[in-house]
Amino acid sequence: MNKLLIYILISFFLFGINIKANENFFEIAKKKYDNQKIDESKFLFQRNIVYNPKHSESYLYLAKIYNKEKNQKEELKNLKTTLLLKPNNEEALFMLIDLELDKSNISEVKKLLEDFNLICSTMCKEGIIINKKLTDIEAKNASKK
Repeated sequence: MNKLLIYILISFFLFGINIKANENFFEIAKKKYDNQKIDESKFLFQRNIVYNPKHSESYLYLAKIYNKEKNQKEELKNLKTTLLLKPNNEEALFMLIDLELDKSNISEVKKLLEDFNLICSTMCKEGIIINKKLTDIEAKNASKK
């Protein structure tokens, strides 16, 4: 009986340490990202997702990393996952709009911009910038005809 009790106590102790370690992956990864240690932060964000698959901020930071790496496919995948988990994430929506602008996907940009304008609270100025870029692209396209 004592062995069973000891085993249970050790299990709870180790489980508690494991939870604590998992919670710190994001914070450690963010610090590494802020210090430009991109590869290390990327690994830790991915590791955080393994333990916390619904942690939208980890997906957002991975999207930022893939943006820096010019990997649009992975950036898009992580932005969409961020928005699936947290539809009102202004930064993710803004990044997605910018990505679609780079691909000259005007109809998608307009749709996303409408959504952005509905949810913006801290990044509303960026919506104005996107509108200007969109107007410029449309003017270029019209002049080519």
